[in-house]
Amino acid sequence: MRRTLLTLLLAAASTGCSLLGQDASCTKADDDSRVSALWRPADFGSLDAAKIQLCVRGTCKEQPSGNPDDPFATLSVQLPDDIGASTVTVRLTVTSAKTGATVVEDSARARLTEQHPNGASCPPTVWTSTFRAHPDKGLISPKGIKLQN
Repeated sequence: MRRTLLTLLLAAASTGCSLLGQDASCTKADDDSRVSALWRPADFGSLDAAKIQLCVRGTCKEQPSGNPDDPFATLSVQLPDDIGASTVTVRLTVTSAKTGATVVEDSARARLTEQHPNGASCPPTVWTSTFRAHPDKGLISPKGIKLQN
């Protein structure tokens, strides 16, 4: 009997649950509500060949496309944590670092999904969406992106 009770308590502790009515044991991972774009730097050419800009709700972030030897790069625009399951417009602009010409300009609607980085019963609750920045197609689903060279 003692062994069964001890096994149950250890199992509960390892899953972050509490059988004793106390607060759940939560990890301390932090996260933010955000919309992200990821890409393969090699898709945009040589080292920092392009400038990637992502805009959501009037806030824009930008960075160089990166090193083609890196498997992927990412850029995120932070959102208020209380944004909830809303839909936001996302704009992508890619410009050539050499000429300043716009290479890609696209927009899409993002339905934010609920995430719990520390488990369903633990804070924080964040709302996220992720796209792939593609050099020809603009904002597309990140599904199927090969994150290795």
